[in-house]
Amino acid sequence: MEKFSFLDKTKPTFFKEHQNALYKSLEDKHTTIEELEEDPLGTRMILNMGPQHPATHGVLRLLLELDGEKITRNRLDIGYLHRGIEKIAENKTYQEFMPYTDRMDYLSPYSNNVAMCMAVEKIADIEVPERAQYIRMIGCELARISSHLLFMGATVMDTGAISVFIWTFRERERIYDIFDNFGGHRFTISHSRIGGVHNDLSPLCIDMIKNFTETFPAEVEGWKKLLNRNRIFYDRNNGVGTISREDAIKIGLTGPNIRATGVPLDLRKVNPYMQYDKVDFEVPTRLEGDNFARYICRMEEMLESIKIIKQCLDKMPKGQIRTDDAKKAYPSKDEVYYSMEGMIHDFMMTDTGVCPPDGVECYTAIEAPKGELGFYIQSDGTGHPWRMKIKSPSFTNLQGLEKILDGEMIADTVVIIGGVDPVMGESDK
Repeated sequence: MEKFSFLDKTKPTFFKEHQNALYKSLEDKHTTIEELEEDPLGTRMILNMGPQHPATHGVLRLLLELDGEKITRNRLDIGYLHRGIEKIAENKTYQEFMPYTDRMDYLSPYSNNVAMCMAVEKIADIEVPERAQYIRMIGCELARISSHLLFMGATVMDTGAISVFIWTFRERERIYDIFDNFGGHRFTISHSRIGGVHNDLSPLCIDMIKNFTETFPAEVEGWKKLLNRNRIFYDRNNGVGTISREDAIKIGLTGPNIRATGVPLDLRKVNPYMQYDKVDFEVPTRLEGDNFARYICRMEEMLESIKIIKQCLDKMPKGQIRTDDAKKAYPSKDEVYYSMEGMIHDFMMTDTGVCPPDGVECYTAIEAPKGELGFYIQSDGTGHPWRMKIKSPSFTNLQGLEKILDGEMIADTVVIIGGVDPVMGESDK
């Protein structure tokens, strides 16, 4: 391959050909780079934003066509992470693949764990004890709050403020302290196990959760007073990044992004899983479909998550935390350390793992913080999937970003990206 330097003046056609190829992705063949160069006022241009831009997570590239300060059209370019975790899953046992799910939407690892476990449990016909389901629900709702807190802190910082970012991270630290006691890790917790959870909640952990649920709502109310009528924050988000209900449905937006357009789509209500049909909560929705509506939905969802956690603590029964079937779940450490059978079962689960029936396939989805997170599995009868495909909400919501950005000001690009709240770790699967 011929080598060249980006400063090499002897290769002038390379850059123009490259730009023309990029511009063709905007699907406008009647306009070329030459015509743009003839623009006497220089108001029209093509701008690459990212992937190195801080607001694009280092791996999201935006190709923007500008008319002055206005975005006339745009295209997204993803795939810079080259993760390939769906292919990696084919060479791992189901439980071995669990830590990889933590690194998808790394702002809510617990939700990813639960979604994957539920898919395996469905295809392998494993029944999870009721206590374990309530523990999973508590972990998922804490993860939802943690994810929304980062969204809120980062979005407010994108509009020029710092204090709220620090305050939200203070609350996230409290959640991380809970997770540290919850499963032994602060961030990528990997607490769920196929057939249940790794360990029960300690009395100290339950007290920490109760204390958080009592104090956190007051923090949210304080943020509402600061932000909801703040002139700068309101003007930077109200009417910005608007998408209609019809377009949101056609594109397939999910999570708070579609609920902000008036569609009350929440899998916890529409298709209840675990014990969500036994707890009482509302699905916050708005009609405006703009950045401010998305912010309000997530703010209210955090308070609904607190309600769910409180009910889970009250309703959680005593009992097992993992199915008592040595062929389908890891034995407890007491069995491993003090019985030969337990040690053999632990070894077999690590070496072979759960083996669903040959030729069976399933799809299972949960309501993750960013929307519908689903796992599709095809089994060949072995302890690892023949195929695994992941429907990630960030990837789905990025489809809507192209529609949302058209017609907006370039100064609002960063705020709009923050409002959609994508995580590239689960987009570049």
